[in-house]
Amino acid sequence: MAFINENFLLKSGSAQRLYFDYAEAQPILDYHNHLPPKDIAGNRQFADLYEIWLEGDHYKWRALRANGVDERYITGDVSPYEKFMAWARTVPFTLRNPLYHWTHLELYRYFGIDALLDERSGPDIWRQTASALSTPALSAQGILRKFHVKALCTTDDPCDDLRYHQALADSGIETAVYPAFRPDKAFRVDDPQFWNSWVDRLAEVANRDVRSLQSFVDALDARHAFFHSAGCRLSDHGLDTAFADFCDESVAAKIFDAARAGRAASALERAQFSSWLMLQFARMDAARGWTKQLHLGAQRSANTSMLAKLGPDTGFDSIGDKPQIDALGAFLDRLQRDNILPKMVLYNLNPGDNYAFAAMAGNFQGGGIPGRIQFGSGWWFLDQKEGIEWQVNALSNCGLLSRFVGMLTDSRSFMSYPRHEYFRRVLCNLLGSEMESGELPNDFDLVGRMVSDICYKNAELYLSLPSLQEARVLV
Repeated sequence: MAFINENFLLKSGSAQRLYFDYAEAQPILDYHNHLPPKDIAGNRQFADLYEIWLEGDHYKWRALRANGVDERYITGDVSPYEKFMAWARTVPFTLRNPLYHWTHLELYRYFGIDALLDERSGPDIWRQTASALSTPALSAQGILRKFHVKALCTTDDPCDDLRYHQALADSGIETAVYPAFRPDKAFRVDDPQFWNSWVDRLAEVANRDVRSLQSFVDALDARHAFFHSAGCRLSDHGLDTAFADFCDESVAAKIFDAARAGRAASALERAQFSSWLMLQFARMDAARGWTKQLHLGAQRSANTSMLAKLGPDTGFDSIGDKPQIDALGAFLDRLQRDNILPKMVLYNLNPGDNYAFAAMAGNFQGGGIPGRIQFGSGWWFLDQKEGIEWQVNALSNCGLLSRFVGMLTDSRSFMSYPRHEYFRRVLCNLLGSEMESGELPNDFDLVGRMVSDICYKNAELYLSLPSLQEARVLV
């Protein structure tokens, strides 16, 4: 029997029935990813398995380094084939790492290859995939059709002109592609050279002078409105911890003026400025009916010498261990008191905080919105079988799993869509085992409906994304 077979991860008859009858056929709403809109708009055709599979995938880069592979074969100047073969030699050493599952699931779903990847099979797999990648079915848009991706949301800087989203909205593509507003650079008052360059760009695209705190917020709000016109209904913030060092506007203005003049903010000043600014972003999101996403708990760029060589997002980030809950609770409470609490998805990277996150979300439900504050899916280091089960269990015990908006890829790779299948199999296996043990009713209509809702319907209802026809950029 092939390693990836029809009952992969499904250990009981009930699990299999839940998956095949209620989960498998559901479309995908990938509401948070890092796919390049340019690649989608240009319908990129990938030259080889390196381009589509290894280029920019720092999950694999970390495994290659752990296996003792020289950096030349990871981010260096050797050929794509040599880099692929370095990966093929590494795969057998990834047993029990989720990469082993993902690698073989992706090879099977994209190319129909059920051989185990290693040094011996690598050359044949390289040749087989090169031929398949030249077909329209495995172009960027072909992949979205193949995996029934009904809609996806990219991750975009407020200064982005969204030209590729405009092109996609005008193209008739079957998958709706929306931007998501990611203003992380707005907080960087501790690095005035970088920040001022970004603020100047913001002023240019917003077509206004940015010389004061108020004009800065006005420019950001103008871009927020521009994104809304392009169909955007989600914002996103990648934060080490939630910001809750609230200050008066006058204090924030002084910090802004000093940074604009080239003086770096202290750690406290940056926290104060960011806390004040997060209130403004929440106000914008609430006013336009958006969903805010908070990605919390990463320790980024731990290896500073490699950061200097390769830059960020190259495989040197990890799970942080900073206190989270007091600041998160204070932030949510402030938004509630100011009547600017939008719908929100909270992603946690430290599994030790799972129950605290799930419980905190329960404090701010209501407003007639099912699952108004979501404890989001297992993220980054936690989007594997054990991490998925941990998140599902914490959410189930502290909230309502039935209202969960489900899985996303959070990926830069067009090879990542089987992650949704992986999540669905893990979910069905967990629920199916509880049906067989008598912990859940042996009622497939009841449990199966919850599975279907988590796989797609809940996200569709919760996010309220506009139709493709309505998503026109106003220029």
